[in-house]
Amino acid sequence: MNASALYSISYGLYVISAAGDGAINGQIANTVFQVTSEPKTIAVSINKQNFTHGLIRASGLFSVSVLTKDAPMPLIGLFGFRSGRDVAKFEKAEYFTAPGDVPVLRESCCGYLLCRVMQEIDVATHTVFIGEVTDADVFGKAEPMTYAYYHEVKKGTAPKSAPTYRENAAEVAAPKSGLYRCAVCGYVYDPAVGDPAHGVAPGTAFEALPADWKCPVCFAGKDRFVQV
Repeated sequence: MNASALYSISYGLYVISAAGDGAINGQIANTVFQVTSEPKTIAVSINKQNFTHGLIRASGLFSVSVLTKDAPMPLIGLFGFRSGRDVAKFEKAEYFTAPGDVPVLRESCCGYLLCRVMQEIDVATHTVFIGEVTDADVFGKAEPMTYAYYHEVKKGTAPKSAPTYRENAAEVAAPKSGLYRCAVCGYVYDPAVGDPAHGVAPGTAFEALPADWKCPVCFAGKDRFVQV
C-alpha cells in the first residue's frame, strides 16, 4: 500500500475547544468536515489522550474556531504542541465564551461553529465526534488557512497525536544546510533569519542564542534542537 496517497487529501486548520469539570481548553485539529446540511452536522477527530477529548466527553459540547491564513506560529504552537494539563492556553489568547461556557478563539480566527455532540465513533486511538451545529458566525473576510499552506509555507509539522502525523515529516521539510531543527515540532532555526519576534537579530548563530531561548512554535528549550 502506498500510504502517501493519503497526503493528497485536503484539510484546514482549526482550534477545537471545550469546557468541562471546571476547566476550559483548546487544541489544534485538521480533521474537521461537514457531514450533512440538514440538520447541519460536522465531524471532528480527537485523540483520546488529549485533554480536550475528556472535556468534550464531560460537556457534550465543543467549538470549532477556523484559523486565518496569517495565524502566527506561536499561537499554533500554543494550541498544537502544548497540553492543557500543563498550560492555561486561553490565558495567553483572546477569546469569548459561547453558550455552555465553551471558549471560542477570537484572534486569528475567521469564523466559528458551536456544536452539540450527537454521536461518538470509536476509531482506535481517536474518537470521531459528530456534532450538530447550534450556532455559527464569521469574522470579516480573512482567508482560512489550509493544512497544505501550514506545511509548505509556514513549515509546520503535525504532533504525534494528530491523525495525519507523518513520522519523517520534519526531516523531509528541514533543509540539509547546517540549520537547527526542533525535535519536538520540526521548527527550523535559520541563523540568517534569526528570531526577530523574540529579540534575536538575523545573523545570530544558534550557539550564540541565550540559554533561556525557546522554540517560538512549541517553546521547547535549546537542548531539544538538532543540527541538520
